[in-house]
Amino acid sequence: MHLSVGGLARVHPSGFCTGCRLRSFATWHPRRFPIIHAEHAQSLNESTNALVNFSIQNHNHNPHGPLSNLTVAIKDNICTMHLPTTCSSGMLRHFTSPFDATAVELLKAGGANIIGKANCDEFGMGSLNVNSIHGPVVNPYHSPNEKSIPWAERERRSAGGSSGGSAAAVAAGLCDAALGTDTGGSVRLPASYCGITGLKPSYGLISRWGVVSFADSLDCVGVLGKSVDTVKTVFDSISSYDPKDPTAATPHTRERAKASVESLLSTLNADLSDPDLSSLRIGIPQEYFPSELNTTIVTAVRKVLERLSALGAELIPVSLPLTPYALSAYYVIASAEASSNLARYDGVQYGTRSPLLPGADKSKPGQCFGAEVQKRILLGTYALTADAFDNYFLQAQRVRQRIKTDFDSAFRVPNAQLSSPLPNSDGVDILLHPSAIRTAPRLDSDATSAGLPAVSVPAGLAADGWPVGVSVVGQWGSDELVMCIGKVIERTLNEDDEYDDLAIGLIADAIYGLDAT
Repeated sequence: MHLSVGGLARVHPSGFCTGCRLRSFATWHPRRFPIIHAEHAQSLNESTNALVNFSIQNHNHNPHGPLSNLTVAIKDNICTMHLPTTCSSGMLRHFTSPFDATAVELLKAGGANIIGKANCDEFGMGSLNVNSIHGPVVNPYHSPNEKSIPWAERERRSAGGSSGGSAAAVAAGLCDAALGTDTGGSVRLPASYCGITGLKPSYGLISRWGVVSFADSLDCVGVLGKSVDTVKTVFDSISSYDPKDPTAATPHTRERAKASVESLLSTLNADLSDPDLSSLRIGIPQEYFPSELNTTIVTAVRKVLERLSALGAELIPVSLPLTPYALSAYYVIASAEASSNLARYDGVQYGTRSPLLPGADKSKPGQCFGAEVQKRILLGTYALTADAFDNYFLQAQRVRQRIKTDFDSAFRVPNAQLSSPLPNSDGVDILLHPSAIRTAPRLDSDATSAGLPAVSVPAGLAADGWPVGVSVVGQWGSDELVMCIGKVIERTLNEDDEYDDLAIGLIADAIYGLDAT
């Protein structure tokens, strides 16, 4: 069953306000719908267009598994054998996979109730979830400023993308968690916009087998949930080595990465009601706080840093000089890989063949692609031509390698993927920065290019009453650490104490590398 919402979702810049507590359906009523039936979900879905297909029957055969009390939505570019996988594209409008993706198999093995497929940008290409044959996804967030306004009269805003349907389904209470994919921020951005938690794991930890490819070297299966604990529960169940995925991290590499952060995790005591972060070093990447960044978002991030500092964490300004080039490199690499991957949709092997036009001797399967997909295919095809290959694709790969080197130089924990990793005693344990900014260039492509884990957690509200997210980024394989710190942030923001209007001077120094004024 397909449900869509008319109109175009919009994202508006916000003004200044002091920080305040985050409010969303998921955080207001975390247990209102422990198990949601398909009929109820369809009713709730009409206002958001988050889900495009619903599971009429629960095909789970493990009612006593660790995920048996969770309902989970699956992004529409992840294969499921009992539900269509359309990638929100006319090209795969009638496609149903004969198998489940490995991540879906593991969810079922853990006892999860798969509630349906989530809307997304076509083939994962987009950041607002408006490039979909099913229609745009509407952000279900309940702004305090519109509390007394009926839903039909409220301002429609984007849920972010490309995993907007997954984020909106969680935020609306349609499910406890959802799988998405992250190629250049497609999990963290919608998590930030919808006021929930979103994890992009280290590249290779969750199997990509059964995920419809956009950019193979960048795609990651991510997890969105109403809390860090929910996200971690799902992540722990699906993060395992898969021999069917050639890009999967080997068990040996996983163990090396886990061992490198175990000592730090044991000293944090983050599970205590009063966590001790005295051994934690937090890096503040100065390039992620440009002058264009909205004042409201800076204020929310500062307050998070202030609380972490009060718990003993050391705040250190760091520089990632390749940041200005990251987005350009991402678009070249992602588009080039997309043009190669999507070449299979020729209407013969895969895809829908459109009817013959008058006077034509053969149809053009490319007509089933949307405008954004066609644009990226053309861009990627040009980047791979003989004339442009050296100047664009190879240069983007060089920049990507330099970005990885920047991150390795910033972290204290060595990169377990290197043959001879060297620790950096002067490095930091995590990086912390805004997950999204509405009026400035997007900030979350670097972690994707480097394959690093990053989790976006709610950090407060903007002046217009809409959510602001903060991202915690760690060294490759430090997923446990970034979720641990995300949980600390989540807990501190749930406290009832009021924020100060101005951040302490130490935080201003860490963000800008300047003396506080």
